[in-house]
Amino acid sequence: MASRDEPGPAAGWAPTWALGRAVLLTGLLLIGAVLLGRVDLVVLAAPFALGTAYALRRRPTAAPLLEIATTDVHLVEGGPLAATVTVGNPDTVPYDVAVVRSRVSRWLRVERAGLGGVDRDVRNSGGADRPFVTAVPTGSAVDLTLSGTALRWGRHPLGPAGARVAVADGLLVSRAVITDPVRVRVYPKTEPFEAVEAMPRAAGLVGAHHSRRPGEGGELAGVRVFAPGDRLRRIDWRVSLRARQLHVASTLSDRDAEVVVLLDVLAEAGRSGGIGGAASVLDTTVRAAAAIAEHYLHRGDRVALLEYGPAARRLRPATGRRQYLTVLEWLLDVHAESSPHEPYDQVFGPQVLSADALVVVLTPLLDERSAQMLARLARGGRFVVAVDTLPVDLPAPKDRGWAEVAYRLWRLDRDTMIGQLREHGVPVVGWAGAGSLDQVLRDVARLATAPRVGVR
Repeated sequence: MASRDEPGPAAGWAPTWALGRAVLLTGLLLIGAVLLGRVDLVVLAAPFALGTAYALRRRPTAAPLLEIATTDVHLVEGGPLAATVTVGNPDTVPYDVAVVRSRVSRWLRVERAGLGGVDRDVRNSGGADRPFVTAVPTGSAVDLTLSGTALRWGRHPLGPAGARVAVADGLLVSRAVITDPVRVRVYPKTEPFEAVEAMPRAAGLVGAHHSRRPGEGGELAGVRVFAPGDRLRRIDWRVSLRARQLHVASTLSDRDAEVVVLLDVLAEAGRSGGIGGAASVLDTTVRAAAAIAEHYLHRGDRVALLEYGPAARRLRPATGRRQYLTVLEWLLDVHAESSPHEPYDQVFGPQVLSADALVVVLTPLLDERSAQMLARLARGGRFVVAVDTLPVDLPAPKDRGWAEVAYRLWRLDRDTMIGQLREHGVPVVGWAGAGSLDQVLRDVARLATAPRVGVR
């Protein structure tokens, strides 16, 4: 919510052109009556003088109040938007006309606006930038309601809003009162995503993944002879009666896994069309990160986020619903930022990532440094899965000359880079929503459990 409750240095009231014309016409008629000695000119000037004096009998002393607010600050892409711009009259003089207008971000589409109980379709009439006019009685307020749709994730400005008020039959007008814009948080819409339970390695003490270590879990590992410290509820009476010796059921412990979602923000490609249009690289990256984090946090795993870029923002690993809300807030500030310098190896090197973590890298592979980073993580023994976020329908340049040929050569070079990454043991898959990583996670889990012959 943003408001302007007190008048600033520029607040006040100024005469309008109507007051100037009334005073000028009255003065000219009176001067003409005196010079020409005509009483009829005084009679003509009297209505202008009396009307102006009557209108100015009560002059306002306080500036109008203006406030902008949203009913729901937690929006989701494609969800309904509702906001209110309120203009208030704290004075004892009624406002004859109040003109209200507000700026709205291009990603907040306003479809209807209501003022004074009357709704108006504004989709084809200039949107919320169109001025709205109303009268405001003494000691009351009038609301301009804006309703529409949030088109894209991010922090989008709603406002600033401005208002000007005319009083005294239009003879006095207030200076423009402007509010500060409010930032509407629009969270990314999580695409349906499911993944197999196979994980490269479970590292926590409790969780939903079956480990290879014995412990208190639900996966049966076998039956063994009773030993001191075993619980009585683990006794297998059938085997014990047959062997005439106490035996207990041995189980494998259930453990959680750590998932690190690494977002490549070195480059952006494609044009974003919002929730119903085309998706850019950043759109796919943010929505995929939200879906992956939601899936694994719902399973009880620990999720961490990391940016591969100049800022090198990091979100520590944690679990639970609180971490999911923190992930959504963290993703709102993701933006592409190119840099000619190599990102710090101390931040993105394999030594800063847990040896048991599954690293899911969301990258368009538009920068050679991204491929080198993936290769370093794979050589460092980390379990890496690369998700290609480049739009499949990325249009080729239409310029003349060699632009189309250069685009095809760049595509071939990029395909060669992806092939080299796969030779280094980095699986590269395109993001396609549910089931995008199923086969890759199975392969990574199988490689993690296979015995290692040697390390080159």
